[in-house]
Amino acid sequence: MFSRLAVITVLAALPGLCQDWSPRLAAEYLDSRQKEWFAWPRAKAEGGPCVSCHTGITYLLARPALRRALGESQPTPYEIGLVEGLRARLGVKDESVIQGVNAISSALFVKQADPTQAFERLWSFQVREGKAKGAPRWYSANLDPWETPDSTFYGAALAALAVGSAPAEYRDRPEIRERVNALTGYLQREQPAQPLHSRLALLWASSKLPAALPEPMRQPIIDEVLRAQQADGGWTIESLGPWRPHPGAPSSAGSNSYATGFVAFIVQEAGVARSHPRLIRALDWLKSKQDRNSGYWAADSMNKQFPADSMERRFMQDAATAFATLALLESGAGF
Repeated sequence: MFSRLAVITVLAALPGLCQDWSPRLAAEYLDSRQKEWFAWPRAKAEGGPCVSCHTGITYLLARPALRRALGESQPTPYEIGLVEGLRARLGVKDESVIQGVNAISSALFVKQADPTQAFERLWSFQVREGKAKGAPRWYSANLDPWETPDSTFYGAALAALAVGSAPAEYRDRPEIRERVNALTGYLQREQPAQPLHSRLALLWASSKLPAALPEPMRQPIIDEVLRAQQADGGWTIESLGPWRPHPGAPSSAGSNSYATGFVAFIVQEAGVARSHPRLIRALDWLKSKQDRNSGYWAADSMNKQFPADSMERRFMQDAATAFATLALLESGAGF
């Protein structure tokens, strides 16, 4: 009998022949984008490339899953480089707001026997008073969906995801429990006013840290997002808002690869069975939308028009490809 991993590895090597989407092409696209990112002057940071919300964080989420699916034994050079950059910046004393994003990323991705250093860095950015009390400070460039003043909540949800992935003995320390209670208090207090996109991030965090969102509050978010599904099986980006107006953004109509991948992945993390009819339709939509030559899922910026050959033009596409991949691998679709 062949093992499941052996079957996955063989099928992944045969894009288009035995399956409806190609993990190998997705991996090649994401790796190619990291190659560009590592060389891009604006991505340079102390110790290694910046770990961005759109291209870095999503790569570090999706590429290990692809690596396992493809039977690869070692992390890619880009996984190693991004994590080493985060590790190098743990000791940097610069208290700029963007360092808060790096601190959350370090807590998510820098795996150590003792997580104290990464989380101490995270807690150093935790707000102590005011409306955002309990949340880590977050970066804003007035760019949806991750980098606006309102995106502090999204960052706090990622922080809760990291905390939930930390060893229980770390979370049980009295001084850490106080920090975690402040974080979950912020998330529960502010979640009713958040766009659906941010509340989905909280739903995701609760799969690792249940205290972030009590169980009775999870199903209403799942029901809300499933009701927003389009007839073709996808989700529009508008359905995950409301968003700030961006008059210069490319026009958006119909189901969107980023929105659909993000929703399909998170509802599975939240416990929706892959046999659910709505999820089946969503995964079928995703399988049909992968570019058959380059492996990506197309998505445009929500904020402005960028030149066709620019790095920025493909930021949303990077995130769409990562979450579409996670959704399909989570479900086992295509194998």
